[in-house]
Amino acid sequence: MAMVNARHPAWRATAEQAAALRATTIAALFAADSSRAERLSVSAAGLVFDYSKQLVTTAALDRLAALAEAAGLRGRIEAMFHGERINSTENRPVLHVALRAPAGEVIEVDGRNVVPEVHAVLGRMAAFARDIRSGTWRGATGKPIRAVVNIGIGGSDLGPAMAFEALRFHADRGIEFRFVSNVDGTDFAEAVLDLDPRETLFIVSSKTFTTVETMTNARTARDWILAAMDGDTAAVARHFVAVSTNAAEVARFGIDTAAMFGFWDWVGGRYSLGSAIGLSTMIALGPDAFQELLGGFRAIDEHFRTAPLLENIPALHGLLTVFNTSLLGHSTTAVLPYDQYLKRFPAYLQQLTMESNGKRVRLDGTPVDCPTGPVVWGEPGTNGQHSFYQLLHQGTVVVPCDFIGCLRPLNALGNHHAILMANMIAQAEALAFGKPAEAVAAEGVTADLVPHRTFPGNRPSNTILVDQLTPRALGSLIALYEHSVFTQGVVWGINSFDPWGVELGKVLAQRIVPELESATEPNLAHDASTNALIRRVRAARRGPGGITGS
Repeated sequence: MAMVNARHPAWRATAEQAAALRATTIAALFAADSSRAERLSVSAAGLVFDYSKQLVTTAALDRLAALAEAAGLRGRIEAMFHGERINSTENRPVLHVALRAPAGEVIEVDGRNVVPEVHAVLGRMAAFARDIRSGTWRGATGKPIRAVVNIGIGGSDLGPAMAFEALRFHADRGIEFRFVSNVDGTDFAEAVLDLDPRETLFIVSSKTFTTVETMTNARTARDWILAAMDGDTAAVARHFVAVSTNAAEVARFGIDTAAMFGFWDWVGGRYSLGSAIGLSTMIALGPDAFQELLGGFRAIDEHFRTAPLLENIPALHGLLTVFNTSLLGHSTTAVLPYDQYLKRFPAYLQQLTMESNGKRVRLDGTPVDCPTGPVVWGEPGTNGQHSFYQLLHQGTVVVPCDFIGCLRPLNALGNHHAILMANMIAQAEALAFGKPAEAVAAEGVTADLVPHRTFPGNRPSNTILVDQLTPRALGSLIALYEHSVFTQGVVWGINSFDPWGVELGKVLAQRIVPELESATEPNLAHDASTNALIRRVRAARRGPGGITGS
């Protein structure tokens, strides 16, 4: 497999373009090219991607495309779609694309077509979702289900929770949906505070059914149900289903394995929304709308696989991220959705991007020689305008931004949508073009205030538009970022699909838990700070005092 580094001719040529562009501005690029907005915009698969406010030229884009070719992006795309084991450190294929493949497609893993298996699970999910939505499935006391609580963590929580919030407009309002992930007991306590156990269904999502946070919450949920059912363990099977592959542990918990929905080790957690992990989403939306969601994924999959690089929205987005992060030195990206339903989308993209590309070594184990994996964060507009946009416009750190907007609102109230979209468009304009000192002075501002009211501009952004926030549109948006992340990883030569960075802290926590709970003083062998913190927590657990009394 081809890998490029900072010494590769294609990388050096792209770096030369970046160095040259530091001497110009986005405003100057627009002044020199009246057709820039049209040329640097792509429409495909229900999305409009306007990247004209990036600090790039045609020459820079050509160099980025050449860099992608040198890194073997096309070959890596085909390897992924053909089920090759591109997750080399875990020796696994990477086949989230199979989750949304049409029934007649052939995608093989070790000579076995996995698409029929995917559709078999989707069929079982659809039947179960219809049973819940219609009231056919009832709890142990004969009551229909009126609340669904998804218990998971990481991709088993962020995906379903984000999708529910994003598509709440389309959801069944007769069923309440809650999401529990944090092992902090408060998360569970608040989620069930106003629910009736007799009408509540828990979906426990854990591939191994041993994930500490998930199973701790699941056991608490089991106790909560049993307390309402006079300890009748038979009730568990009517109030719990599992998304897992460990039938033995599922059965030991008390869940009927006929109500276990499986998925595969070639699906990473942060890419798993289209699998059985999306069961709560399917119940909320209904099977037909869930198929529309998968259709949005599929449309971008095909676009990514077939479109030329400079007409390819995910590839362009990924290459521009590489350009901003590695060559222009911008270490963070803000995702700014101008739609309240997308309020959890930045958090979802944090995991997708930072768990995937927060890597310091390449596929061959050698250190990377450039920055990778920007820090991703954001909030919905217009809320962010009244908090952190000050830094975006006048701070010393340049933060590339993704503005996401919907051309038509789902809730058309007065002139709300016009004001919302005007703000999104204006913020991108202000970031790119700013307001120079002479323009401020020309307004009669006193000389002492001119520096404070000057906006430097030259802050890059993308604008991504969908027609309306439908299930299909959300699928397209998610797939755009999935394949952008993949593109970035290929160019950087890293493995975007292993999650080793989450392991060490979990291993150490498993060692510390018994030290906190031990009835006798444990023999602590950590560093001095860790030992002191353990002793402080132990002291607080033994009785009153806490910080002030210790």
